Amino acid sequence: MSFFPGKDPLPGDAFACNAIENLIIPRTTDLGGFSVRRALPTRERRLVGPFIFFDRMGPAILKAGEALDVRPHPHIGLSTVTYLFDGEIRHRDSLGTEKVIQPGDINLMTAGRGIVHSERTPDKLRGHPLSISGLQTWLALPDDKEEIDPAFAHTEKSDLPLIDADGARGRLVIGSFEGLTSPVGVYSDTLYADLELQPNVRFPFGAAHEERAIYILAGSLIVAGDRFEADQLLVFRPGDEITLQGGEQGCHMMLFGGATLNSKRYIWWNFVSSSKERIEKAKEEWRTGHFDIVPGDEEEFIPLPEG
Repeated sequence: MSFFPGKDPLPGDAFACNAIENLIIPRTTDLGGFSVRRALPTRERRLVGPFIFFDRMGPAILKAGEALDVRPHPHIGLSTVTYLFDGEIRHRDSLGTEKVIQPGDINLMTAGRGIVHSERTPDKLRGHPLSISGLQTWLALPDDKEEIDPAFAHTEKSDLPLIDADGARGRLVIGSFEGLTSPVGVYSDTLYADLELQPNVRFPFGAAHEERAIYILAGSLIVAGDRFEADQLLVFRPGDEITLQGGEQGCHMMLFGGATLNSKRYIWWNFVSSSKERIEKAKEEWRTGHFDIVPGDEEEFIPLPEG
């Protein structure tokens, strides 16, 4: 069962019986200048392929004097994927990386055994109204990669393959899709694609990937005769061939998924692991200052949450 506040499907309803495994309405958090909608994890769905975390940031306009300031904080056992539609974010991490991400680019930070990073508005943009819109997702690492050395990779928008069909345009961010392959390197079968459909245009979503989902960013989407609106997450049943159709205003969406992991994943704060004991160790390491610092951003940090 999904937890969306709607009526129970009728017997024979196409999406309930044949296409959709979960329909999730993200929970929204107000961060003072903009909202974040968290679609994963939920009680109903922990992962889709390796995706264990899915946040929609904005869209929003930050007032002059406001800025994005996510202080240094740690991660283990995952790769963070940052993808923007609008705005800029300066990434710094404990490897010494400093990189400003632009709309359409990809920042892929692999935590492995442990990394610390911060995400802030670049200095040159402060003091002016700022637009911000994007996604941050986490990919849980496979069992044999959870403790690898941390790493960071940046891929420019211009290097991502274009999806270009009649009435359908977009970019393949990660993985292989429709005969295209992204240059972004990940550690398990993963699909992540940015797709826009013009009004009433139909587009096939094959079953090549074990688990598949769609997050609707704008407009509406029609699947098997049922309409779904912006800021809804649709998880499809494995093995089904799906046809996507843009609504009257078209549809902008992210397609994502991949292969299931070999074992259960636990998630606590910014830590992901197949072992509860490893998460407890990471908590103690952050509490006692045993993670590395972020060069150029050493003065602040996010304390370990209570409880």
